[in-house]
Amino acid sequence: MTNSKNSSNNSKSNELYAIAETSGQQFWFEVNRYYDIDRLNAKEKDKIILEKVLLLKDKNSITVGKPYVKDAKIELEVVSHKRDKKILVYKMRPKKKTRKKMGHRQELTRVMVKSIKIGKSAPESSSKKETVKKETKPKSEKSTN
Repeated sequence: MTNSKNSSNNSKSNELYAIAETSGQQFWFEVNRYYDIDRLNAKEKDKIILEKVLLLKDKNSITVGKPYVKDAKIELEVVSHKRDKKILVYKMRPKKKTRKKMGHRQELTRVMVKSIKIGKSAPESSSKKETVKKETKPKSEKSTN
């Protein structure tokens, strides 16, 4: 019995998550958690939608994108803007008596994940456009030969 309780607790914690790409990094997003990402040009309480979803796990299935999952969206809300801890950078050239000591604080945006969704209305229209383009190109190639 204890095994079933442990497995049910683990499955509830990992029910829904997504791995997405933003600001040059990949993050593991879960609903109702906050993350610190590079500074975004947005005000507090703004909604941001990430569409570069690499992997999405539901209760029953895992969807892997090639490279991105079609129509998967992650909705984020900007909580605040902050700065990271200071990093000291020390440069020295030996035997030249030159030394440089600099500091850097990365600008961050704290975001809260509101929802992770897959919408199916948008790809139908985009796939029709792609098929039309594919059909027109071969016809023009045949007429030029």
